[in-house]
Amino acid sequence: MDKNTSVLIVDDYKTMLRIIRNLLKQLEFENVEEATDGSEALAKMRAGNFGLVISDWNMAPMTGLDLLKEVRADARLKHTPFIMITAESKTENVVAAKAAGVSNYIVKPFNAETLKGKIEKVMANA
Repeated sequence: MDKNTSVLIVDDYKTMLRIIRNLLKQLEFENVEEATDGSEALAKMRAGNFGLVISDWNMAPMTGLDLLKEVRADARLKHTPFIMITAESKTENVVAAKAAGVSNYIVKPFNAETLKGKIEKVMANA
C-alpha cells in the first residue's frame, strides 16, 4: 500500500470529511484532498492525478454513484480505484455500485482498520 498515493475524499458533510481525513492520517496517508460534491470532485480529478477516490454516496447535486459513472466513462480516469461510502447497506445499492464499477464499498460507521483493509484490497487490484 503506497502511502504517497494522492487520495481524493468526497462528502458533502464537513464532519465526515474530517473523520475520513483523520482515519487516513492514522494510516499515514498525507496527500489528501477534499471535494464537497461529485461535480467538484470530477473537476479536481480531471485537473489532477489521484490514485484513489473515497466518496460518499448521498450528495447533491451529483451523487457518489453519478460521480462513479462519470469517472468510469472517462478514458483517463476510468482505472482510478474508487471506494464508495454509504450509511445504507441496501442490496440494490451495492448491486448498483458494483454494476457502475465501484472498486469497493464501506458501510458507515467504520474505523481505520476497516478503511485500511478496503484500501489494501483496491490497491492490490489497481
